[in-house]
Amino acid sequence: MKKFGFILISILFLSCKNNKAETPKVDLREGKLIEIKYAKGFSIEEFEGYSIMSIQNPWPGAEDNFTYLLAKKNAVIPAELKFNQKVIVPISKIIVTSTTHIPTLEALNEEKKLLGFPGLDYISSQKTRALIKNNKIQELGQNENINTEVLINLQPDVVVAFAIDGNNKNFETIQKAGIPVLYNGDWTEADPLGKAEWIKFFGALFDKNKEAKTIFNEIETAYNTAKKLAEKAPSKPNVLSGSMFKDQWYLPYGNSWQAKFIEDANANYLYADTEGHGSISLSFESVLDKAQEADIWISTGQFSSYQQLMDESSHYAQFKAVKDKNVYSVSLSKGETGGIIYFELGPHRPDLILKDHISIFHPDLLPNYTPTFFKNLQD
Repeated sequence: MKKFGFILISILFLSCKNNKAETPKVDLREGKLIEIKYAKGFSIEEFEGYSIMSIQNPWPGAEDNFTYLLAKKNAVIPAELKFNQKVIVPISKIIVTSTTHIPTLEALNEEKKLLGFPGLDYISSQKTRALIKNNKIQELGQNENINTEVLINLQPDVVVAFAIDGNNKNFETIQKAGIPVLYNGDWTEADPLGKAEWIKFFGALFDKNKEAKTIFNEIETAYNTAKKLAEKAPSKPNVLSGSMFKDQWYLPYGNSWQAKFIEDANANYLYADTEGHGSISLSFESVLDKAQEADIWISTGQFSSYQQLMDESSHYAQFKAVKDKNVYSVSLSKGETGGIIYFELGPHRPDLILKDHISIFHPDLLPNYTPTFFKNLQD
């Protein structure tokens, strides 16, 4: 009987081993990546009941990446999972810190969940301004000096932070109060469609991944359609960009977001061969020497009329673009409180910026077009 018992136990043991061998291992870290085609600064991986959002280089020179856990209520989270912040989604209360986030919230029909913003006068969108007028959105001061007491009292589910570096102590205070702070680096993207694709960042927070993808696809299609239209132009004008500030002319690098619009609108940017981050800083004389005969000057400066331009410096009259009155600026398109619409809506709608450029460089391709952002300076 002892021998029979030993044999029976051996059979059962081997049977258990065989069953274990036949059972496939489940990798809890194997998820489904959300398609990110152009943006370089983030990724989203979906799992059962939760997602992992990874943020790379939210500001130039950032030493650390950030991992955010976006979990649905009662989701089972692997114990070994490591992350910087946890957010329960879909969120119902949010604070954002950049005007570029406002059009994205509106596109997703989530602007009513915005509780506060630093610098309300910079917001130009009529939908969000209506909420401000009805005291639905609180003033939070300035981004670099947010009123943390007011913000914490609002008890948002999340604060979406815009930062030029990692030294904002206000965000540390907010996180210590138990409110997750998520860095959004849309402004660091060099590709126009890369900036717009950050709508998927917000789509994940509101559990609207499908809606965000649909909206982005429409923007992408409109942009590429306009780009193909520009390719039909028979010639390319020479283009100057940037503007003066305190005796220095600041121009976008040739690999920048702004320069990409000029390229895709089928024009020659005179500084297209430069590469770098931020802006090129040059003397007036240097720019005059290279760009005096430029056909068109695309500016994001504060001038709204040729008289203002000349009042600032009579030397501008030496440029062909000024003589021919081919200077275009975003400063003529403002919201009711003075905010520049280009800086708010532009990153979300690169297709509209591109069409503005095409209408300026190749007006025959877009007859009767009404520009959204860039308009000729007033006489």
